[in-house]
Amino acid sequence: MSDLDFLSRAFGIGSPVADDDGVVAARDTLQRMNSAFRILTDAMPQMVWSTLPDGFHDYYNARWYEFTGVPDGSTDGEGWNDVFHPDDQQFAWSVWRHSLETGDPYEITYRLRHHSGEYRWTLGRALPLRNEAGTIVRWIGTCTDIHESKMMMEENEILSRELSHRIKNIFAVINGLIGMSARQSPQLRPLAEELQDRIAALGRAHEFARPHSEQSRPVSVASTLRGLLGEILSAYPALGEGRLTITGDDPDIDDRSATPIALVFHELATNSAKYGALSSDIGTVAIEVAQVGDDVQVNWIERHGPPLAGEPAETGFGTRLVQLAVTQQLAGGIERHWLPEGLRVDMRISASRLKRADGAPV
Repeated sequence: MSDLDFLSRAFGIGSPVADDDGVVAARDTLQRMNSAFRILTDAMPQMVWSTLPDGFHDYYNARWYEFTGVPDGSTDGEGWNDVFHPDDQQFAWSVWRHSLETGDPYEITYRLRHHSGEYRWTLGRALPLRNEAGTIVRWIGTCTDIHESKMMMEENEILSRELSHRIKNIFAVINGLIGMSARQSPQLRPLAEELQDRIAALGRAHEFARPHSEQSRPVSVASTLRGLLGEILSAYPALGEGRLTITGDDPDIDDRSATPIALVFHELATNSAKYGALSSDIGTVAIEVAQVGDDVQVNWIERHGPPLAGEPAETGFGTRLVQLAVTQQLAGGIERHWLPEGLRVDMRISASRLKRADGAPV
């Protein structure tokens, strides 16, 4: 295909058929544009390709042939799929057909055969080029070698899983040591059981909010506040019965905020199961979440439990633990209201403490 024919088809322009001065000038302009296009694409570090509206590949830049080592023109038409890893070919075809049928941008990762014979991970992207009427006249795409970063991500995932496994083992060892100590000192058993419950809650929070890949990410919930609350409170039958509800906004969280959140709601639920609404068959707890400016407001509202006579005379360790977690680790505030119908706890949490900003240090 001549340079003029390529650019004419690229932009949906018919080839000149007469030799008057205007047509000659148009031909020269198209040739200069095409030369500039080819120089630009050959200078790019990415592989650049182009297809007709029906997906027929008719152009690759120099980087494509350098990477693949295939002869010029051998991947025109549908030959491009032969340089994909056999396990990726069917999926690549399905994604490409979807883009051709819908006009949606094309994006996919696949393994592409390098001229050395190895398969390297590549990011493929393409966008449709449309004329003034909105009709697709060409697709312009790129392939970017991401093999090193892909291998690094997989290595980091393996290390992350190994670290998480070791942390979970530490939680288990600590719980076991506490249990052994309680058996030797029976008078400490109630305290030991409370401590073991707290450690178990921290373990669930760690597994929930630790950095995950697509493979290791929990499939049932996302890393959000309401998701974590559901995980922490899943042991209470009231959640499945609909007497314990979580409603409202659902901000993202990460591993930094998951620990104090787990401690706070574990303490609230434990106390409620012992003395409050969750100790009654008809008691209810409503957790309401609302994003308010730079803060997240979380209300814990108990109803239909044992009637309250007012604020307790003494403050327990769990109450002080909740206070410290909210005010210091979550940079917020907490108020308790000992109402006759049940305890109400209003918490304000700084949204900046729930999740690190993108690019912030871990």
